[in-house]
Amino acid sequence: MSSENQSGEKSPRRLVVLLPLVIFLGLAATFLIQLTSGSDISAVPSALIGQKAPATSLPALADVNLPGLDAADFAGQVTLVNVFASWCGPCRDEHPLLLALARDGRFAIAGLNYKDKPDNARRFLGELGNPYTAIGVDAKGRTAIDWGVYGVPETFLVGKDGTIVEKYVGPLNSDALRNRLMPAIEKALAVPG
Repeated sequence: MSSENQSGEKSPRRLVVLLPLVIFLGLAATFLIQLTSGSDISAVPSALIGQKAPATSLPALADVNLPGLDAADFAGQVTLVNVFASWCGPCRDEHPLLLALARDGRFAIAGLNYKDKPDNARRFLGELGNPYTAIGVDAKGRTAIDWGVYGVPETFLVGKDGTIVEKYVGPLNSDALRNRLMPAIEKALAVPG
């Protein structure tokens, strides 16, 4: 009877010892599959796709001579909303692409200046150029939360009806612009407004 009792006690202990190893191996396999899947890390799902843009009314960046960011201004036009900050290195990397997009003229590009000091934001735009038709200052980051922003930079495409039709996380690059954002912009522009 004592041998039955000992083997019965060893089995649960063995499971308790092996359980962390099994969980670790399961997580490692999941991460490995994700890393090797080739999926686009900038394609972060957003509950806002297909929804009206959040009610937004941000003050203008002082001394830039542009209006602030107001969701009511999205009506009737395609608008690219770019979340940026002067302290954001990747924002500098994507900025030349935003300047090139601004030359298109068929859609507006609005800036949401995230947790930035006004002097730094003005210096950033003065140094690199200003692609925006409106800039709203989100000094505390509360509006960015409403937009579902994960980090800076992020870019949202708002259709003529004020609905968010695309979200791009991270700095824009030429491949993303050519293969993802421009097709979405063309599609949004083709919708009667």
